[in-house]
Parts: sequence; structure tokens; C-alpha cells
Amino acid sequence: MPRIWAGVDIGKEHHHCVVINTDGERLLSRRVLNGESALLELIGDVLALDDDVLWAVDLNHGGAALLVGLLLGHGQPMVYITGLTVHRASASYRGEGKTDAKDAFVIADQARMRRDLGLLRPGDEIAIDLRTLTTRRTDLVCDRTRQINRLRAQLLEIFPALERALDLTNKGPVMLLTGYQTPAAIRRSGARRIETWLRNRKVRGAAALARTAAEAAEAQHTALPGERLAAAMVVRLAKGVMALDEEIAEVDALIEARFREHPHAEVILSLPGMGKQMGAVFIAATGGDMDAFGSADRLAGYAGLAPAPRDSGRVSGNLRRPRRFHRGLLNAMYLSALSSLKSCLASKAYYQRKRAEGKGHKQALLALARRRVNVLWAMIRDGACYQATPPVTAAA
Repeated sequence: MPRIWAGVDIGKEHHHCVVINTDGERLLSRRVLNGESALLELIGDVLALDDDVLWAVDLNHGGAALLVGLLLGHGQPMVYITGLTVHRASASYRGEGKTDAKDAFVIADQARMRRDLGLLRPGDEIAIDLRTLTTRRTDLVCDRTRQINRLRAQLLEIFPALERALDLTNKGPVMLLTGYQTPAAIRRSGARRIETWLRNRKVRGAAALARTAAEAAEAQHTALPGERLAAAMVVRLAKGVMALDEEIAEVDALIEARFREHPHAEVILSLPGMGKQMGAVFIAATGGDMDAFGSADRLAGYAGLAPAPRDSGRVSGNLRRPRRFHRGLLNAMYLSALSSLKSCLASKAYYQRKRAEGKGHKQALLALARRRVNVLWAMIRDGACYQATPPVTAAA
């Protein structure tokens, strides 16, 4: 048990640190700049009070990255307390005022009283890189969805028939809009010329796409006001979608290359349904270190796949999804379970058994994802690849 506790309220430009002893008395309270020299000076002053110290922070990324890195570099133990926990705990302390100094004191005091806080572990370089790459990919995919929605809205104002006929999530229709946006332009070119134009740009299904565009053009012969400028905006938006597609492809290549360098990559990929993208999300979310969880149940709880009891009074056996879990990891395990139904007989049989028990499609998939967490955790623990059937041992 440490002799002093240092709570740090993380800020973008400045942090506030409060150090308390076993009696909850303040030994130090300081506002410090989020810079290397200032943080090193703070660490030295805290260690001068006592070298047996436990640090606690309310943020473990972003503005806290430099402080976390310095503390880990100095071998200092550190725990993470969520901001929501600090906010709720503050209500039990005297006074309704909120200051950085009070928040830092609450963080330190919670670290002093609680024994269920896990220590922050330094992630390996590959896990940190994958976390950066997968986060960037998620941002790009969201940007692409927003860009496609804007493209649909703009095209709907001048050419509703074409907007209704095209699936803009595919590359071919987006490529078509970079060259043809209005009914008159499509009718002037004709289906044959548009097909040739698409084939020269290596678009799949060029003939069917050209016919679809020609049929939509025949359904509208009216040129709406503002058509010329709106068509130019459609071209800009379509090129933006294609640029995002290229960047997503580049990030996917970086993710695959970096993921294959991880020591658990071969084991993870051997599990049916766990591709490179889902495996990269798994490593980014967990750090690839199963020792941090201790058991498959704790890993399942972190992924939101282990129900938490909500009992009170006469109500018992009430299980619900936990409120705090890693949504990216839950999504990865859910999608991998869905994908495994096509290639894994064991997963398909387990899914069908759950459906026969009366569970819906989503419930059965969540149950399958929960079972697969147990399998994946054991595989990584033992360093063994997935085997569809247990090996047959020869008789002695």
C-alpha cells in the first residue's frame, strides 16, 4: 500500500496536481504547465515527499499523453479513474463548487480509498500504432459517409431519378458523376459512349451502369434552376468521395502491414471470421496483452459481452449490458461472429442452437461473440492457432 497519493486533473494546457497522505491531508497542490520541463519538476517534487507514491489521472490519452509517458518512463505506478466517476464522487464531498484543485483532490482521495483500480500498463509500439491507424480509418469512413450523404442531397435537387437509381456506396456510380450529372448531358452522350467512358476508367459493370443512367435521363427532360452550379458541386463532392476511398485504401494497407508484425497476428487470423481489420481493432483495444485482463470473463466484460446484474429488492436475475465497455471491440467481435457463420461449422452450429432456444438473430450473434471471446483468449494465452477439430492422438 503506498504512503502518498498524487491525483492529477488533466487539462489541455495545464494540469492540477494534489498530493495527499494516508490521513487525506494535502501535502502539495500545484497547477503545472503541460510541458516536459514543468512535468519533470512536478515528478521530482512529489518523489521528494515520498518515493512510495501512487499516481491517479482522469484521462489516459490526448492531453495526458506526455504526463503518462513521463511517469511510465520513471517507473511510477499509475491508475486511471474515469471522468464520470470523478464527477459522481465529487457530489459526496463538502461544497458544491467545482475547481481543478478540488477535482484533483477527489482523484487522489478515490485512489487512496479504492482497491479495485487497475494499474495503467505501457502498450507496445505495434498496439499504439494500430490504435492510431484504426482511429484514423474510423474517421475517414465517417467522413466518407457524410460526403456521400451530401452528394445525394445535392444530386436530388437537380436529378432525382439518377439519385434514386444509383448506389453511391460503390465506386462505379461515383465515377459516373464525375463526368455526367445532368439529364441533358447523359442524353447527348448516349448509353454507348458513356459505357466506353466508364470502361476506359476500369469501372465494373459499365454497360449496366450506362443503361441505368440513360433510363434515368429519359425520365426527366426538365432542367431545374441552378442546375449548372449544382452539377459542378456534384463533381466536387464525387471527387471528394473518391479521394477518401484512396486514403482509406492506403490506411488499410498500413494497418495490414503493421498488424502482421504483431506476435499474436497469426494466432488471431487463424480464428474464422477474424480478418486483418478486426484483428487490428482487437490489438488496438486490448494491447494484445491478455495478462491485463486475467480471465476471459473480464475480457468479455471489457467488450460489453458479459451481462451485469441489475438486482434490487425482490427483483433478481435481471441481467443487462454494462454501461462501460469498449464499443469498438464489441463491434469487431460482433462482425467477426457474423462473418464466421459462412466459414466455420462450429460457429454456425452454435448460432443455430441459440436460435432454436428462442433467441433472435442479434441475441444469437452476441452469444456467439461471447463464446468466441473465450476461444480467442485461450488461443492467445497458449499461443496456439485455432483448430476446427481436436487432434486425434495415436493409441499407445
